[in-house]
Amino acid sequence: MESNEIVREQIFEIIKNQIKDNNPPETKLTYNRLIGLGYNDFETKQLIGQCVSIELYNVLKHKKAFDENRFVKNLKKLPEEPF
Repeated sequence: MESNEIVREQIFEIIKNQIKDNNPPETKLTYNRLIGLGYNDFETKQLIGQCVSIELYNVLKHKKAFDENRFVKNLKKLPEEPF
């Protein structure tokens, strides 16, 4: 398995856990909204994964705390890219 695939699977696991735990609830709401717009499961997780990646990057690279407000704001923008 390539490193990109491993990272994607880890991000998808984070998304799965957020949906299962309903924490934050906006992840599940966004998932359902995007599915309702016609995106399939993989596409929806890729879109949400962009928001997860931004937070992971800031935590790992800049040693900053997870910013839930920014995360939720970016989720609400989807399918527009959160960059």
